[in-house]
Amino acid sequence: MKLNFWNKAAALAAAAALSLCLAACSQQAEGDAEQGGEKGPVTLKVGASPSPHSQLLEQAKPILAEQGIELEIEQFTDYILPNEALEQGELDANFFQHQPYLEEFNQKHGTSLVSLGAVHFEAMGIYGGKCEELAQLPKGAKVGVPSDVTNEARALQLLADKGLIVLKEGAGLEATAKDIVENPQEIQIVEMEAANLPRSLPDLEIAVINGNYAIDGQVVDRLIESESAQSQAAQTFANILAVREGDNRPELQKLLEALQSQQIEEYISEQYSTVFPAF
Repeated sequence: MKLNFWNKAAALAAAAALSLCLAACSQQAEGDAEQGGEKGPVTLKVGASPSPHSQLLEQAKPILAEQGIELEIEQFTDYILPNEALEQGELDANFFQHQPYLEEFNQKHGTSLVSLGAVHFEAMGIYGGKCEELAQLPKGAKVGVPSDVTNEARALQLLADKGLIVLKEGAGLEATAKDIVENPQEIQIVEMEAANLPRSLPDLEIAVINGNYAIDGQVVDRLIESESAQSQAAQTFANILAVREGDNRPELQKLLEALQSQQIEEYISEQYSTVFPAF
């Protein structure tokens, strides 16, 4: 009887010790994961347009890896799904848009997304389709512009700056084709999804295209005119890293720091002719 008692006591003591060890190991593993240590790196899933956003994120990967942060990039080819995915928690951040578009999207869709910081500016440009010079533009020419509110307004402002149209005073970032008050060339404004503009160039005299889609569509060599890096547009339309409101995780701040690093600044300057650092 005494032997059985002591055997049971020893077994209970061993079980208790094992339980304490497992709990300590579990807490240690959690601590390593939180700190982005070797045993459990922090993973960030970021949605981005293919160019130049995904390319810039790829450059940021090794910078983040040194800090124990693993970066997963999910590419999107439109301007709606990446914001919906971020709002629903399927992404930790996204990188494809400028502040005016984000504000318009929040208002229209009831989302609560905010900018963590600006990274770069993509100059919107006028690209040649059937015409290679603005001086060759015939009367009634078809001119493609993005169909979303803020980018269409920006495109019309660029056309106005180049003397092709005159917009109603005060139209600003809400300008549409209805706000054209003078149109001496009688150009036809053709609204379409921004991503479709590069491949539609053969059917248009010219098109006003966002920088990222011009790069993706490999039409940069068809550039006629563009916004400058010193323009008001450069201040207004810098591309931002967006997150959910109130998400202040330190790894997100480290992601922004990586995108605003000297390595990324140098990469932008070396790789692109119509993309400029905005930090």
